[in-house]
Amino acid sequence: MNMEFADRVQRVEPSATLAISNLSSELEAEGIDVVDLSVGEPDFPTPENIVEAGKEAMDAGHTGYTSSNGILELREALAEKLTGQGIDADADEIIVTPGGKQGLYEAINTLIDDGDEVVLLDPAWVSYEAMVKLSGGSLNRVDLSPYDFQLEPGLDDLADAVSDDTELVIVNSPSNPTGAVYSDEALEGVRDLAVEHDFAVISDEIYERITYGVEPTSLGSLAGMEDRTITLNGFSKAFSMTGWRLGYIHAPQDLIDQAGKLHSHSVSCAVNFVQRAGLEALSERTDDSVVEMREAFRERRDMLADLFAEHGVDVPVGDGAFYMMIPVDDDDQTWCEEAIQEAHVATVPGSAFGAPGYARISYAASEERLREAVDRLVEGGFL
Repeated sequence: MNMEFADRVQRVEPSATLAISNLSSELEAEGIDVVDLSVGEPDFPTPENIVEAGKEAMDAGHTGYTSSNGILELREALAEKLTGQGIDADADEIIVTPGGKQGLYEAINTLIDDGDEVVLLDPAWVSYEAMVKLSGGSLNRVDLSPYDFQLEPGLDDLADAVSDDTELVIVNSPSNPTGAVYSDEALEGVRDLAVEHDFAVISDEIYERITYGVEPTSLGSLAGMEDRTITLNGFSKAFSMTGWRLGYIHAPQDLIDQAGKLHSHSVSCAVNFVQRAGLEALSERTDDSVVEMREAFRERRDMLADLFAEHGVDVPVGDGAFYMMIPVDDDDQTWCEEAIQEAHVATVPGSAFGAPGYARISYAASEERLREAVDRLVEGGFL
């Protein structure tokens, strides 16, 4: 049979980050030592108290379905957390999802019809574009690279990009791939434009607890954003729970009601015992582990910035997440391919994020491996 595939699937390419990671795995299978800085995954084990909570939940028989939107105890704890961030949140306004990606997918597909305009702030995480295309939406992009990836100096460009035809803007602070944490003034600028043009905003706050010397503001806490913000977050990054697949969205009740249809007909619910491990992750018992990881990331960030400076490479340093964008050749795709093949260092082309001329590295790796990566890139003539 000669199958004909749906247009929606053919609109998108496989994830660039996972494609590089797969190539890295292939080289390693051949016995080649690759310093893989391509995937945004903390290199710490999940904190032991979370693991134990998951085990105890399984032993207690929490292995069946839960209510589709998630167990009430977890949604109540998330509502309390969001309230502490200044968001007026209720447990009924939250869907617990198997990973933050699923929450994002549900929010976009609940809001966007064929031809609806979605605005991205470049560099933007690769899956935003793919999910908008899968929904049939059209993309309008704002380039923040001239402003060291900060939004505040780019607000005029954003104002030029949005209009009454805009349905959705996606804001990611702290940012993947840049590590930028947007100022309150920047977020207030987004708020003013959202109110003026009556569009919704997805605030992706997955790196909210990984910041260095700054406190990020939740967009949904700003006056005027209560009924137009979808707050997306999860457990993968702050708690080193990438493989557990646990995230959530908070939004106005009418959106949650509609997104709940998509959720119930696709994934049914997040894994029962994982939700109970997530409840433990939110407890004060995990705080020390989060601080330990965050401090390690900060030290690595500072070390890398110094190493690049020693080699004459000026790298914008973000205040959050665990990524850096390194300026490379204009053909960043070729640079990254040659870097992994010749220097055996895996990075992600900036063009995948809408930022050609850069390569993204993740510093969620040991200091020893990060130093090794820089040495290899220097020796190979890549820096």
